[in-house]
Amino acid sequence: MREIVAVDIGGTHARFALARVDDGRVMELAEAATLKTADHASFQTAWEDFGRFIGRPLPTATAIAIAAQVQGEIIRFTNNPWIIRPALICEKLGVETFSLVNDFEAVGHAVAQVGDDSFQHLCGPNVALPETGTISVIGPGTGLGVAHVFRDGNLYRVQATEGGHIDFAPLDTIEDQILAHLRKSYRRVSVERVVSGPGLVEIFEALAAIEGQAIQRFDDKALWQLGLSGEDSLAAAAVDRFCLSLGSVSGDIALAQGGSGVVIAGGLGLRIKDALLRSGFAERFCAKGRFEAMMSQIPVKLITHPQPGLFGAAAAFAMEHPE
Repeated sequence: MREIVAVDIGGTHARFALARVDDGRVMELAEAATLKTADHASFQTAWEDFGRFIGRPLPTATAIAIAAQVQGEIIRFTNNPWIIRPALICEKLGVETFSLVNDFEAVGHAVAQVGDDSFQHLCGPNVALPETGTISVIGPGTGLGVAHVFRDGNLYRVQATEGGHIDFAPLDTIEDQILAHLRKSYRRVSVERVVSGPGLVEIFEALAAIEGQAIQRFDDKALWQLGLSGEDSLAAAAVDRFCLSLGSVSGDIALAQGGSGVVIAGGLGLRIKDALLRSGFAERFCAKGRFEAMMSQIPVKLITHPQPGLFGAAAAFAMEHPE
């Protein structure tokens, strides 16, 4: 059994937790400490702050998931000013061993290792995710994360992808108009322009144009609140349309990856859980022409683990350093 520090760094927050790993698996994940990136000059100072928080020397091994591409001598974040130099991690943090993974790759590791009780059924057969084959993982958030997990019994591999940048494909006249609205700003419209947190604003403005309404300007957080509460009927219609598009995209990804199971991940997925269940998500997921019967046999789940990024970072470390 080995103790490590699991870290999940996003744009606004950096989450830290102690974890215990053994024989390629996560055995225990302690309660997370959440620090604001804006309150710390660097990852190193946040690391030191976590050490003071737990009140004892930190383990000499760490697993770090980052919301950035894991490549190059200097890693820069999109939404926070920190930088990470992989070659200096051991020196700066005082560790001997580390793993560094993309945040959505970490989610894939979590999907592979958490128990069945960390998933909620969305549609398809109400059975556990298959032990063999490909599980497609789709995570709407600031963008649209896409990965796949190939499992063969106790063995698995995770592949993060850029599947969120495939072309948006309308299925009806309303989506034709959403595409036309987006094309005024973007020559090429990818699915994450629609199926992401900020994408709700684009959907809402397109629906307002269809209704002939003056466009009210909301940020995406306020708009999600209005739509999920039902306080604003047009915002509610935008949320429903988002769920339809997420169903379509999830089905497309499963088809492209040969998925035998699908997992919706991310904080936004949890937030819209009830909306997904009462929307046309399931019908859109299966609406693939001659493959509709096949699609209806794929179990689709929502991961409900409270810290999939931290758990997945620890799981990635356990896989990379099994001793």
